[in-house]
Amino acid sequence: MSGMLANLRQRLISKPLLAWYGKVLPPMSDTEREALEAGTVWWDADLFSGRPDWDKFLASAKPRLSVAEQAFLDGPVEELCRMLDDWRISEELRDIPPEIWHYIKEQGFLGMIIPQEYGGLGFSALAHSAVVMKISTRSIAAAICVMVPNSLGPGELLLHYGSPRQKNHYLPRLARGEEIPCFGLTGPWAGSDAAAMRDYGVVCWGEHQGKRTLGIRLTWEKRYITLGPVATLLGLAFKLADPQRLLGEQEELGITLALVPADHPGVHIGRRHWPARQAFPNGPNWGKDVFIPLEWVIGERDGIGQGWRMLMDCLAAGRSVSLPSLSTGAARYCARVTGAYARIRKQFKMPIGRFEGVEEALARIAVHAYVLDAARQITCAAVDAGERPSVLSAIVKYHFTERMRQAVNDAMDVHGGKAICDGPSNYLLNGYYALPIGITVEGANILTRSLIIFGQGAIRCHPWLLQEMQAAQAGDLAGFDRALFGHLGLTLRNLGRAIWHGLTGNRFAAAPDAAAPELIGYYRALSRYSAAFALVADCALLILGGELKRREKLSARFGDILSELYLSSCVLKRFEDDGRPAEDLPLVHAACQQSLYTIERRFDDILANFPAAVLGGLLRRLAFPWGLCRRQPSDRLGQQCAGLLLSPSAARDRLTSGIFIGQGAEDVTGCLEYALDRVLAAEAAEHRLRAADFDGTPREALQAGLINEVEAQLLAEAERATYRVIRVDDFDAAELSRRQSARPGRSQAVSG
Repeated sequence: MSGMLANLRQRLISKPLLAWYGKVLPPMSDTEREALEAGTVWWDADLFSGRPDWDKFLASAKPRLSVAEQAFLDGPVEELCRMLDDWRISEELRDIPPEIWHYIKEQGFLGMIIPQEYGGLGFSALAHSAVVMKISTRSIAAAICVMVPNSLGPGELLLHYGSPRQKNHYLPRLARGEEIPCFGLTGPWAGSDAAAMRDYGVVCWGEHQGKRTLGIRLTWEKRYITLGPVATLLGLAFKLADPQRLLGEQEELGITLALVPADHPGVHIGRRHWPARQAFPNGPNWGKDVFIPLEWVIGERDGIGQGWRMLMDCLAAGRSVSLPSLSTGAARYCARVTGAYARIRKQFKMPIGRFEGVEEALARIAVHAYVLDAARQITCAAVDAGERPSVLSAIVKYHFTERMRQAVNDAMDVHGGKAICDGPSNYLLNGYYALPIGITVEGANILTRSLIIFGQGAIRCHPWLLQEMQAAQAGDLAGFDRALFGHLGLTLRNLGRAIWHGLTGNRFAAAPDAAAPELIGYYRALSRYSAAFALVADCALLILGGELKRREKLSARFGDILSELYLSSCVLKRFEDDGRPAEDLPLVHAACQQSLYTIERRFDDILANFPAAVLGGLLRRLAFPWGLCRRQPSDRLGQQCAGLLLSPSAARDRLTSGIFIGQGAEDVTGCLEYALDRVLAAEAAEHRLRAADFDGTPREALQAGLINEVEAQLLAEAERATYRVIRVDDFDAAELSRRQSARPGRSQAVSG
């Protein structure tokens, strides 16, 4: 009987819908299909299901460095940071000094992800992230030089797709720094739409090392290539054709990746770009009709035409580590230095950190630092567990770089004139200059938010949507019927959950059994919003279908909801992983309350602009029967978060751990720590003088009998240390003129 009903259902419902679905389904190119199928889904799929399994999520591996990884951070990384002088690198040399390159190569920084059997360090994604994060708080240029060889590029591509011969030859050389790699994807005509590249290769016979060889005649033009000017090994992406059918019957073979030595005849390495005043090597390269043997294709013959899938798979992992590490480092660094400066710097006889306007900025910085590090650690742990989280990597790339931008801007505002006067004493401005780099690379932020997070997430994370699409394209009626009714059942269940949780105010929504009691409400709210998100997204997909990818504002708002669900999940897990430190609760509350507020605002925007206004109004009444009533964190909670940055404490150390802070009063950042210590030591004496309405010098106060000799000395030391922090650099006119003339001008610009 059940078989008969299934056949009847297929014939009467699924078959007509399959025919309709096949007509309305937008055409999908091979590159689009490979991008959608690349990587894996993890916790994002749970959030998209409408019923997240919190116990499973909290039970996932706690991020933890190995003994060897921690020793590397405490040893070589610490030493490298001490060697780095950011002013010298970025302003005086505009380059990485030879001694820094030597140390980076010698200590194995370029081979962190390469396994030990090939001579690398074999570090985890978490360790790679921690190393890059720490270096970035001393020199962004140096961090990028370490980051790129360990991210998307020849090393990672060889690890996953190289032939045994290629691995055995190149990986030990890359690990030792004998080869400096770069990877060329972007060109003048292909930026965000990388698949539109005009670089091409043709399979043909040619001569290599005096022998007739089957190979590729390659023409390309790349730009913005990090490490390109110093690279010895170029990874290149290009479209490959076989018009003579030397390899088989197919003429268009697809995007292919190859490794080309930089000194190979016909390879041209251009002059350097100067991206946002940063000193890391970056520039164009090109070649015309350059013959390379077929064995230089990554994976050799097996890799032909597989380049786009290789890139998408590696990007899913690499994008989870690289820019999130830099962004987290920037936020934690801003938290440490801005909190110290706001306590040291006084106006109207009061630390500026006590003014409510400054307090508001400090609270934002503190919360961003907490959220970013929580998501950084948990995303890296997922990568180390074998995930290649394509959707989550887009989430962290976009939201980390945007929150970094806000944290740095807030830090600049708090520092005021101190931050805008360039010089060796300015520890913020170079990071401010560099902000657009993170916003632009690895998927421009506007594109990532508007198209990728939800556009890819809706298909990859949805339990049934990709199966429906694949079955429709293949004409698989049984598979389509199974996916269709699975989808329908999920939508009905989420409709029921959304209505029930809306009416009952989340009281019966799912929450983990072992969670901190004071945070249970957040888990339940996130479960409710997960169900509402899945329901509203399904309705939008039903109405718009393939048109949804052109409704970028709607897609962006759905992406924001999915992102906030993930980031707040990470905050809750981090609190559990850290052992529930009570001092961190203000940060957890503020982060979760801000996420829930943002989620409701995005729901409001989506439903107000829903493509079917009547359905949008109905969904609003069903999912939010009592209205949208979340508020941002209170002023009192913000004050508590800001207060964590103003004085030394275990919570402040946890929030800002993993960054580099120099030692000694003369170091550009060590002077802050020294001054904060001196100011706090003199605070009691200062309060006594303020109560006496005394406005003289410490020596005069001593003579007046208001303080003793020890207190006078403390006050004098605090004043000297404070002046060292708040002073700014100055230059004579001749030196400024010399520096200006040394900068690349418009006439020196090159585009390849």
